[in-house]
Parts: sequence; structure tokens; C-alpha cells
Amino acid sequence: MSRFNQPLGGNDMPRFGGPATMMRLPAAETAAGLDVAFIGVPMDHGTSNRSGTRLGPRQIRDESRMLRPFNMATGAAPFEHLQVADIGDVPVNTFDLKKTVDIITAHYRGVLAQGAKPLTLGGDHTLTWPILRAMNEKHGPVALIHIDAHADINETMFGETVAHGCPFRRAWEDGCLINDKVFQIGLRGTGYSPDDFDWARGQGWTVVQAEECWGKSLVGLMEQVRAKIGDAPVYITYDIDSLDPAFAPGTGTVEVGGLTTWQALEIIRGCAGLNIVGGDLVEVSPPYDMTGNTALIGANLLYEMLCVMPGVPQKPSRWSGLAF
Repeated sequence: MSRFNQPLGGNDMPRFGGPATMMRLPAAETAAGLDVAFIGVPMDHGTSNRSGTRLGPRQIRDESRMLRPFNMATGAAPFEHLQVADIGDVPVNTFDLKKTVDIITAHYRGVLAQGAKPLTLGGDHTLTWPILRAMNEKHGPVALIHIDAHADINETMFGETVAHGCPFRRAWEDGCLINDKVFQIGLRGTGYSPDDFDWARGQGWTVVQAEECWGKSLVGLMEQVRAKIGDAPVYITYDIDSLDPAFAPGTGTVEVGGLTTWQALEIIRGCAGLNIVGGDLVEVSPPYDMTGNTALIGANLLYEMLCVMPGVPQKPSRWSGLAF
């Protein structure tokens, strides 16, 4: 019998039954005693186009029911090395976005004080800024791996400084980021001017547009990312709209020409060995996710983040050796 929490197995309870938690893990009221805590932030009042991400955490949890504990590709077995539970949702103020931002920071301050590393089920991308504020209080400025179709560096949106298009401008202003260790991967689409992505470059951030990734493995890119980040604390933020809408249509601001699911796996698996202090998966909008596949991909990517957390050995599985 393991001393660590285990997901409820499919042979103990049918996959369509059991607790409505991430991976059907035990629920916990607080992060006390946990190494990693799954947390939902059910919000969409920071969105600028299609709403619905307030329902994202619930749907991601539901689609996570098919996940099993052992990673067959990387050999990672996180539930043999980490104490993990689902600690529920942040009690956001659904009528006031600015109050919600402060609620999120306070909530994560408490989680970090208990020694747990948060993996967040979003929710719109506004939420990453208040989380980074709490991270800054705990760790100081962090490296950032940001996978997204959009840079999210707007000064304002409709005159407001708090929105899902502004979190990384706000995090930069708050001194939350190590500028030469910030990577934005997958940016693409139309813009308002040719230099829309250049503000980030001007801060020393590395911007990898989606077109640079087309038809390529991203293993080499992640080798460069790891070398540049070194042993600095790093936060991973994954916007599901980084993926091409052929894979993940269930989001509010889709852009053509995105990343593939296998490139997404290469990015997250390429974070193994880094000093990861937390991560999030945002912008899943169930009303536009008729098959559930967008939420299912989101659940898998959160599991992959768990698999590369410090303390989880990577033991790649044996390949057949066949050339094909």
C-alpha cells in the first residue's frame, strides 16, 4: 500500500463514476501535507471574445477520468514520489475581476506557505498574473515558459489594465519575471501593427512564433530553453489556444496555424529537470468543446506537468528499435 495518494483506478470504479476530482484523486480541504495541489480557478470575466472558461476546471476534471498513473513514454510515475490531491476551486468574485485578482493572490499565498506546488485548471489567462505575484513573494522573480497563440502583453484592453490580454505586462511591472529567462512559444495570427510581439523582445524575452515551429520537433528548442533557464525557479503557463483549432476548438480566441498536440508534449516533457514551482492550463471553454477533446487535451497536459515536477524520475520506456 503506497503512502501517497493514488488516482481511483478504472478497475475499481468505472471511469464514468467516482469522485469529480482531477484524475479522480482524493479531495483535500487545504494544501497541508501535499507536494502538488491541483486547483481550479473558475473565471471568465477577463475574456475579450467568447466566454465559457468559468466552466473549464469542471470539464477538465471530468475529462481527466481516463488518465492512468504511469506515463508510458517518459516512465514517470508521479504518484510513487509525490503526495498529490485536488484542493478544489478558488472562491472568485464573479462580479468583480479586480477583487478576484486579489482573491487569487491571497489563495495561492496560502497554498505556497503550506509547501505545495500548484497546478492550476483555468479559467481565463488573467489568473496567471495574480499567481505570479504569489510566486514572487515565495521565490522571487521566476523564469517563465509561456505557450500561447497570443503574447498577452497589452497595456490595456478597453481602457482596463486587468484582462486576459494583459497578464504578462502586469507581471513584468510587478517584477515577477527574470527577463532573460522568459520564453513565449507559439505566438501567431493577425495583429494591430507589425511590432505587436516586439515589446516582449525589448524586455529580453525570447519569442518563438508558431511559424518557426511548423513541421519540426521541438526537442531541440527545449534543450536551448533548459540551458538558458538553468536552476532558476520556473513557472509554466499553457494557453490551450496555442494548439491549432483542429486539435482544440473549445477556446475563446482561436487562431489558425497552431501547434500540434505532439509538439505540446515535447514542450512540457522538455521541462524535465527544471526547477518547476508551478504551472497552469488556461482558456478551455466547454461551450465550444462539443466532443470534450479540448478539455481532455488540457487534462493530459496538466498530467504531463505533474510528471516533470522535481522529484519525479524520468525513465524512458524501451523502444522497439525498429526503423520505420
